[in-house]
Amino acid sequence: MSDNGYKQIVILSGKGGTGKTTISAAFASFENNKVIVDCDVDAANMHLMLKPKSEISHEFSGGKKAAINNEICTQCGLCETVCRFDAISNFTVDQLKCEGCGFCFRVCPANAITFSPSIGGNYFECELEDESKFFYAKLFPGEGNSGKLVSEIKKKAINSIKDSSRKFVIVDGPPGIGCPVNASISKADFAVLVTEPTLSGVHDLKRLVKLLITFKIKMGIIINKSDLNEAVAEQIKDHADEKEIPILGEIPFNSEFVKALIEGNNIVDVDESVKKELLSIWEKTKSYIIN
Repeated sequence: MSDNGYKQIVILSGKGGTGKTTISAAFASFENNKVIVDCDVDAANMHLMLKPKSEISHEFSGGKKAAINNEICTQCGLCETVCRFDAISNFTVDQLKCEGCGFCFRVCPANAITFSPSIGGNYFECELEDESKFFYAKLFPGEGNSGKLVSEIKKKAINSIKDSSRKFVIVDGPPGIGCPVNASISKADFAVLVTEPTLSGVHDLKRLVKLLITFKIKMGIIINKSDLNEAVAEQIKDHADEKEIPILGEIPFNSEFVKALIEGNNIVDVDESVKKELLSIWEKTKSYIIN
């Protein structure tokens, strides 16, 4: 339990397309006293299901980028020589190629290069119909520092908790095991891993489990589309048993998941049987967190 009395739950998947965001949105609907964060900043889509009633946009600067002032530039070509990213041509900096290392800025003899903060995306502070706080972000195409943006919106979300009434911070993490995933699991109390019974699903699940064990984060597994390949589903269970990870639930394939996504709906609002199943999984998840 954090100092403010809340528990932070991160929903992850080793790969995309497992149903992670659908399940995250369902979990969020079961609690009123929560803060929600969509940390998939490269492809945010949770807001399409949660439909916030209000939204405030903020600019995000992930770093700096160079620009050449041609009125001062002596065209010595030194900047182009030292750039290892081929971002400078004809005394112009290609902003998509510039990695913000600042080498050209430091070596320019005429001080003709500026090195200024670059706006790499936006993050959004929202409020839902039940007055819960919801945060998500969008990284601009070609921009880096996705991990930094994840850390930024998580910080804003945590700072929005002003009293002890918020019992859960529900984080919809990005897929994979890269930098944004590492940022999303910071200070997490529990991770819910959503996987599917495919060879790629098992492979990427094992990588994710290894990462969470390294950081000593407790976890549980949900097998989505569990009836697609029963043999592979058994492999997942065997790995969970080997690593002493609880299976939180198994969800058979259901076309209503796809239909809900297409229509931008939360699955628990359109299918009562799925809602009952996911509610049971959520209650089981809470039992591992609170105890």
